[in-house]
Amino acid sequence: MADRRKVSSPKTGTRKASKAKTAKKKVARKTASRRTPARQQAGSSKSPKRWSQHVTDTSDALDLKHGVFKLRDPKEIAISLKRSAEHSTRRKAGAYRSALSMLTFYINRAGKNLPKTQLGRLERAKAELKHQFGRA
Repeated sequence: MADRRKVSSPKTGTRKASKAKTAKKKVARKTASRRTPARQQAGSSKSPKRWSQHVTDTSDALDLKHGVFKLRDPKEIAISLKRSAEHSTRRKAGAYRSALSMLTFYINRAGKNLPKTQLGRLERAKAELKHQFGRA
């Protein structure tokens, strides 16, 4: 039996191959640009790794007692936050709102690194803070 396959000319064969190569190159360029970190695109040379520490240190919200979130008693945490919020002259919102936002900020920024026991303690401190301000 005779071979009935369609034989294409060398020109069309190379043209199809070059289109396929070009398409692959375009895809490769797009994914490569997506993989570059955002800070390199923005052109900043400073690492954004510890921005939450910078916010904690330079925030105008409250002057917190050192190690307040490491205290063992949720009531002590709430009392310390309340005292700091009421004595602060730099806060922009009310004392309750500032104290609660600092506590929430700490919980959110710690994320998965926060041990379950300390997370529970800080959540109880939130409830105690509401009680201290007469909101519960």
